[in-house]
Amino acid sequence: MSAVEKVRETRTFLEECWVELQKVTWPDAEQLRSATLVVLVFTIAVSAIIWLMDTTVSWIIGMIMGLFGA
Repeated sequence: MSAVEKVRETRTFLEECWVELQKVTWPDAEQLRSATLVVLVFTIAVSAIIWLMDTTVSWIIGMIMGLFGA
């Protein structure tokens, strides 16, 4: 494959990408704000669940280790 052919294919690819981007329905400010809020709330909730699980397992392992004098 020659360099000229590569350049031609790259140009075609970029043109097709631009056409596809014109079809996209971009969110407005309100949709973006609400989606961001949902992501933040979900992230905080999942982080809290993981922290709770980590703390619980750590406590359980500490109790088991304490039984064996470690």
